[in-house]
Amino acid sequence: MSEQTITLPITGMTCANCVATVEKGLRKLDGVEQVAVNLATEKAIVTFDASKLQKADLVRQVERVGYGVVEAADEELEDAERAARKAEVAKQQHLLIVGTLFTVPLFVLSMLRDFGVLGEWAWNPWVNVVMWVLATPVQFYVGWQYYVGGYKALRNDSANMDVLVALGSSVAYIYSIFVTLFDLIGSYTGNMQLQMLLGHHVYFETAAVIITLIITGKLLEARAKGQTSEAIKKLMGLRAKTARIVRHGEEVDVPIDSVEVDDTVIVHPGEKIPVDGVVVEGSSAVDESMITGESLPVDKTPGDKVIGATINKQGLLKFKAMAVGRQTALAQIIRLVEDAQASKAPIQKLADQVAAVFVPAVIVIAALTFAIWYFLAPGATFTDALIRMVAVLVIACPCAMGLATPTAVMVGTGKGAEKGILFKSSTALENAHRLTAIVLDKTGTITKGQPTVTDVVVNGHITKENALRLAASAERGSEHPLGQAIVDAYGGDIPVATPKDFKAITGRGIEATIEGQRVLVGNKQLMEERGVHLNGFDVQAKRLQSEAKTAMWLAIDDEAAAVIAVADTIKEGSREAIAEMKRLGLTVAMITGDNAATAQAIAREAGVDTVFAEVLPGEKSEFVKKLQSEGHKVGMVGDGINDAPALAAADVGIAIGTGTDVAIEAADVTLMRGDLRSVPQAISLSRSTLRTIKENLFWAFGYNVILIPVAAGALAPFAWAPDFLRQLSPMLAAFAMAFSSVSVVTNSLRLRGKTI
Repeated sequence: MSEQTITLPITGMTCANCVATVEKGLRKLDGVEQVAVNLATEKAIVTFDASKLQKADLVRQVERVGYGVVEAADEELEDAERAARKAEVAKQQHLLIVGTLFTVPLFVLSMLRDFGVLGEWAWNPWVNVVMWVLATPVQFYVGWQYYVGGYKALRNDSANMDVLVALGSSVAYIYSIFVTLFDLIGSYTGNMQLQMLLGHHVYFETAAVIITLIITGKLLEARAKGQTSEAIKKLMGLRAKTARIVRHGEEVDVPIDSVEVDDTVIVHPGEKIPVDGVVVEGSSAVDESMITGESLPVDKTPGDKVIGATINKQGLLKFKAMAVGRQTALAQIIRLVEDAQASKAPIQKLADQVAAVFVPAVIVIAALTFAIWYFLAPGATFTDALIRMVAVLVIACPCAMGLATPTAVMVGTGKGAEKGILFKSSTALENAHRLTAIVLDKTGTITKGQPTVTDVVVNGHITKENALRLAASAERGSEHPLGQAIVDAYGGDIPVATPKDFKAITGRGIEATIEGQRVLVGNKQLMEERGVHLNGFDVQAKRLQSEAKTAMWLAIDDEAAAVIAVADTIKEGSREAIAEMKRLGLTVAMITGDNAATAQAIAREAGVDTVFAEVLPGEKSEFVKKLQSEGHKVGMVGDGINDAPALAAADVGIAIGTGTDVAIEAADVTLMRGDLRSVPQAISLSRSTLRTIKENLFWAFGYNVILIPVAAGALAPFAWAPDFLRQLSPMLAAFAMAFSSVSVVTNSLRLRGKTI
């Protein structure tokens, strides 16, 4: 099987039932493996067998079930989607203006007549004709989209919001036509019995107001939905438009799409770095906050990586382009966030199951409402029953259920991206809130992952600076990481000397002649083998080793002169992050291949209570499973390379990465910063997002469960209930329906202001 996954931007969806219709239609095709349609992003992610189907087949099927697909070349698709959304908003704005122009005078005329302001003449049959004329453009021009949408849904054995709106408004409109015709005929023929058969009261304004209010709500909803994708828009807006490159020995400005791999790119202070690359000349500080969330500028020198869309703050940089177009870190981030926003969270299953039967159930409830009030309610007229039926049809809102989860996911993943926290899917975003235990890899996660000089102990016969200088001079010829740490640590004014007779002694250290002195740098075994007088440094060396530091001895002419401690030090923020994880109620464990003594020392310093030491990379996943067997939901935090099995085994794999390490396959979450503080931020964001989703679902279900019975007349027998609830007006029902989905989207937008 040749499996392929594509994303189709869908047009014309209005509610959760539309989502179900598109999914059902696509699943009917032989070769479609998986389908996930998202109402908030208006996209379908389809996995299919490319040997059986092509994209054109999928597009045709979407169109066959009544919806559209935005089609364009990959590089133009984003603009095409934006243009389609703008065109739809412009269309709805036009319809709203037309609807308002006809509905307002119709509504005013109806209200003034009902309140007796206009006198008896307002009840003449020709006034109803005027109302009919005003209502007709709203019903069949402004509201035509609901007839078309409803017809397409019914044709595909489904029912959506359009069906409810079309039914509700049409019943009021058609009933009013009969009243008008009976009134006219009865008036001109003198047949009072015919004239009074349905009475004089028409509901043209009800039909018009229903359509106009719902269009108002959908327009506000569309604008609010646009705000849920602000993070993506910001990320897209970060991209540079042009780049300054060297071509044929000259500096030229070219469009960003013209930059090629291996081009030499020049960036002046204050300019955006256009693409990813490696610095070849110059030094500067670069603001990477827009990508990693790290507020402090990062120093860049030759050999360092730079990320496209970041800002060069100080010096001139020349770098070689290493990734362009869709391969840049920013492009990968955008793609990752879009995929997460378009995916379907597990919590949405309940809403989908309800949506599948929601509209048919509402139609049945509406029919029962009419029957009960007309046939069983004492004193109720045909009109009373009809109006209650219309209120039920109009107040039901499948839209809110369809938007409850995806809008919150969109805002949550977008906010995460702004903080350098990338969720691979909405499932990862949901699962993170369930975590009860976090397993942290030591090297590169809690610690910096590279040895650093932490202590220099001398006996008074030599200064610390001179001891470090001699050791750095001797280690200049060494490639050992511990030796390199000593070289890096020496920053004195006196330059290091050139070693002579350099010799590396495997497993022991090195020896060399420095400025005529015989210098040894190595472990205690080397000192003992060469008969070096230890000068009482044993106690200090043992103390340093008990602190998880490697003690390196410096001997000059067979006399121990200093002990230099080297260790993989705790990262800035690690202690704070671990303390915050504990505050969130998580069990925090550290896993490492180090010996138990070293591991315990690091754990004490970092504040970790549980330690798994002397663990081989391939065994890490077993310890994750051990915690899971104890009932924990486990998050594994590692560098995403040698920790891949453990990341995959965890309930949520969290890869700590920097720069271009944005899409580690084994991880569910990628943290752009090499900072452990992003872990509790990710968990807090997940908890806030799930809380918002539950609030949305509670509102969406609660709204329908409470107000549909109210519209049906459940409160009519109770004298304590307000009159407007005992006899709920269809217009009030339309208002409630129109703004229920807006309230869900607005609640999701509150997430943007949450502090994590």
